[in-house]
Amino acid sequence: MSTKPTEQQQAFIEEAGLFFEQAGWTRMAGRLLGWLLICDPPHQSSKELAAALQASKGSISATTRMLEQVRLIERLSIPGERRDYFRLRDDAWDQVMEGQMHELAKLQAVAQRAAEQIADADDERRARVDDLLFMTDFLLREFPALLERWRAVRQERRTPD
Repeated sequence: MSTKPTEQQQAFIEEAGLFFEQAGWTRMAGRLLGWLLICDPPHQSSKELAAALQASKGSISATTRMLEQVRLIERLSIPGERRDYFRLRDDAWDQVMEGQMHELAKLQAVAQRAAEQIADADDERRARVDDLLFMTDFLLREFPALLERWRAVRQERRTPD
């Protein structure tokens, strides 16, 4: 059975909730991710999540379903136990970064449409759009290699000597 979050942990959970809310998620998703990041044991039942986060069963259910769909958490079962548990996926933050890459590709498409709108505009107007196009192009070219390097470093770090 998990322990109740300490006052310090509760403050962190709220900080995580606000961070993720500002990033476009729900505050509850952020709070749940924050708790799963620091809780012991690393897997929690819906009942444990509800108690730790002082949230309703329905809120926990909706939030875990959403976080499973975006592949940040996973459901697991423990032999001999009848309930499901949830934990952060090992590659949860990779999933976040890949999602950001998809958003960046959408931004690049918007910038391309903007460039079409101002093709005959003066240099100053085109420069604003060109900067966005060049930045998104650069990041979309560089990011996959960066993510692969991160995965190699993580694997190396996790591999015992």
